[in-house]
Amino acid sequence: MSNRKPAANRLLTVDDIYRQPVGPATHPKSLYALLLRFVKWRQERNWSETTLKVQTHHSYRFILWAHERGLHYAADVTRPALETYQRHLYHYRKSNGEALSSRTQRTALQPLQVWFSWMAKQGLILANPAADLELPRLEKRLPRTILTVEQVEDIMSLCDLSTLQGIRDRALLELLWSTGVRRGEVANLEIYSVDFSRRILTIVQGKGKQDRVIPVGERALWWLQRYIGHVRPDILTVPDCRALFLAMDGVAGLTASGITMAVVPYLRAAGTDKGSCHLFRHAMATQMLENGADLRWIQAMLGHRSVESTQIYTQVSIRALQAVHASTHPAEQRKEGNSDKVDN
Repeated sequence: MSNRKPAANRLLTVDDIYRQPVGPATHPKSLYALLLRFVKWRQERNWSETTLKVQTHHSYRFILWAHERGLHYAADVTRPALETYQRHLYHYRKSNGEALSSRTQRTALQPLQVWFSWMAKQGLILANPAADLELPRLEKRLPRTILTVEQVEDIMSLCDLSTLQGIRDRALLELLWSTGVRRGEVANLEIYSVDFSRRILTIVQGKGKQDRVIPVGERALWWLQRYIGHVRPDILTVPDCRALFLAMDGVAGLTASGITMAVVPYLRAAGTDKGSCHLFRHAMATQMLENGADLRWIQAMLGHRSVESTQIYTQVSIRALQAVHASTHPAEQRKEGNSDKVDN
């Protein structure tokens, strides 16, 4: 079995795939030609660029695997072939010796289900070989790190407010904590995305191509006003750039990776050795739940389509559970003076 890595560290873009044909690429029934046709079909129907990039990447990696085994055409791919690919993913080991997680395996297989289903509906194949493919079960895991309020405050205090970058970063961190927005959503914010009079933030075409409006706390608004009024004009070098958070060269807005590079040093300096921007999202949701916020409101702020995605925070919000335990468990109700002596 080939030990080719099934997914590169960097996601391949659609342009990458156009430049790297595989097998009999010009044949209309080849896997490569059908993938390009599928990409175009989805682009015409306004699918999310992020979804398109991820799913196309994994479908292309499958084509490379199939090509090595002489499978060049859609008709060559059978249910046993897909199950062999699934076993390949299961047995694959990364450079550090670790297996792929069940989530990673599912992420690699689900695009194939979507793609082959499309081919069957378009009459390009007689039957869908992925129709009944059983995917690995997902493990339900809690976030590894949940920042306390004190930890968040410690991180905030590390910004050097005597510098333009320090003030920009403080405004960025405050916004992440106040709203729980994703880093990709922050990267798309424009100067007018924040309505200071109404104290709201408008997210345009967030995850799943959904718009939403969320409240921003007064503290975060104060830092944003300081940044916009006193820092952003000094950084800006391209007058028509509308991005809210600018890179320090002032030419363009911070990208998603640029936001990560801005945030991570503060986390590491504060002793948090894992996680990045999402830690503030986790912290916001957990802390608001602990203070009595309704789960449905948290769902709306986070932009979750299903409340099931939000329910994970009820499992890490331990303070309320501790209070219930202390007030209802019989062992906690006993008077201190009447407690049994414990032999040492």
